[in-house]
Amino acid sequence: MRTVQPFLRVLLLTLAANAGLIQCSKDADGRSTLNVFSLNDDIQFGQQLDAEIRGNPSQYPLLDRTTYATAYTHVDRIFNGLVNSGEIRYKNEFPWTVTIIHDDNTLNAFAAPGGYLYVYTGLIKFLDKENEFAGVLGHEIAHADLRHSTDAMTRAYGISILFEIVLGNNQGALSNIAQNLLTLSYSRGNETQSDEASVRMMCQMDYDATGTAGFFQKLIDQGSGGSTPQFLSTHPNPDNRVANITAKAQELNCTGAQTYQTRYLEFKNALPN
Repeated sequence: MRTVQPFLRVLLLTLAANAGLIQCSKDADGRSTLNVFSLNDDIQFGQQLDAEIRGNPSQYPLLDRTTYATAYTHVDRIFNGLVNSGEIRYKNEFPWTVTIIHDDNTLNAFAAPGGYLYVYTGLIKFLDKENEFAGVLGHEIAHADLRHSTDAMTRAYGISILFEIVLGNNQGALSNIAQNLLTLSYSRGNETQSDEASVRMMCQMDYDATGTAGFFQKLIDQGSGGSTPQFLSTHPNPDNRVANITAKAQELNCTGAQTYQTRYLEFKNALPN
């Protein structure tokens, strides 16, 4: 199993160093939340996780950028269009990158802090249209840009436990945190924020901005609503999210209508069989 202890130790020491700088705010659910990280912390943590992912090819078989240059041309074009939509708060601060993981059996994508994103070939091949993929990718970009990882970790373990680990009083919790770092659930508010942010990004482009709703609708049509992947599984459920995403696009008066189904097929054909 992949170990993230070096990353966790850096993170926890940062918590201790920044103890006097903790700022309280409200999340999209109206609950108090904490963010003890600087933007540079986000970048460093993302770099740590990226290094560990790249160092574990058995669990994360990454597609080589040179061998699969055409596939990366497509994913970079979509990714960069979203990042440059004018809706990204930390566009110039984070080193935004996207990497493809070769696993056709995994319907997933995830974002590490600092703008490091990963998408599985299983997700790319499951979708039918470019605007659907762009919607899901925009959702993950939003998680990084809104810095939701810190909120998820704080909610899951509590600031007191994190400080106990720093002080050496609760080392048994370290292993548990390490094993679950990339599977921490975002809050309902976090997911809603990211859905809406994805619509805003796409609304500035020529896409049909309801792309993420198209993904959920396909899950519903195939009877897969009950097995929604981890990265999009938090409430509201798929039915509600289709309605909410569609309503947000209407509220913003999004006029784009492009789905780029043919171009997306070219993208999928550039992936390994």
